[in-house]
Amino acid sequence: MIELNAGPARVTVRPEAGGRLSSVCLAGLDLVVTEPEANGDALGWGVYPMAPWAGRVRNRRFRHGERVHRLPPELGPHALHGTVFRRPWDVTSASDRFCRLVCDLGEIWPFPGRAVEEIELDGSGLHLRLSVEASEEPMPVVLGWHPWFARDLAAGGPVEIDFAAGARWERDATGLPNGRKVAPGPRPVLGWDDCFTDVQRPPTLTWPGALQLTLTANVDHWVVYDAGPAGVCVEPQTNPPDGLNRGADLVEPGRPLTMTFHWSWQLG
Repeated sequence: MIELNAGPARVTVRPEAGGRLSSVCLAGLDLVVTEPEANGDALGWGVYPMAPWAGRVRNRRFRHGERVHRLPPELGPHALHGTVFRRPWDVTSASDRFCRLVCDLGEIWPFPGRAVEEIELDGSGLHLRLSVEASEEPMPVVLGWHPWFARDLAAGGPVEIDFAAGARWERDATGLPNGRKVAPGPRPVLGWDDCFTDVQRPPTLTWPGALQLTLTANVDHWVVYDAGPAGVCVEPQTNPPDGLNRGADLVEPGRPLTMTFHWSWQLG
């Protein structure tokens, strides 16, 4: 376990638990769903990197060149959230405010490579960086971060999500994008579980009376999920769900894919 500290902020990193941030505390308020609240579900707590794909891959299959590759199931018939969120990561550097971790992509991924995660905490906020490197041959990659934000903190009101997007990926009967972009529309009665693009301003989460959190990333796809009781998710991704089948970035030896994800906050 690694602890980072800067001013009123404290972040706990669990390399053995998928390289995830297990706690992000500001002035004693933990912003994320913790492991006990997730009841043993590795998918539903903390803040974890998604690589070499993010979200679901339809029917566990994707094509690269002339080859069709199969992945193991995670959620129903689909592969989910990549290979590294369950794997232990190795720590290559750690200090009071910074750590760097690396993780092999594993045997279930058909291409040799590794993920590199950097986490930095300073007076301006939390800074996350995720890269995937290819070892031997080009491969498709979709990156993402999956934060589980707590609905309720020890102070303030329930979380409120504010975002503005130009388009939403329309979902088919399986819940995956069907290839069409449509107007975002009003929030569904049961909540969002959708991917948005053409984001017009940084998403914010506000716990009234406690704090406001602003999220920025160098990507233009954000998955918003607020349909569950325990927590909400605002997830930056380099491509939409099923991205391995929808124009994923090509990573080659010596040319990694990198994404950044920054949190800034205002207490009160």
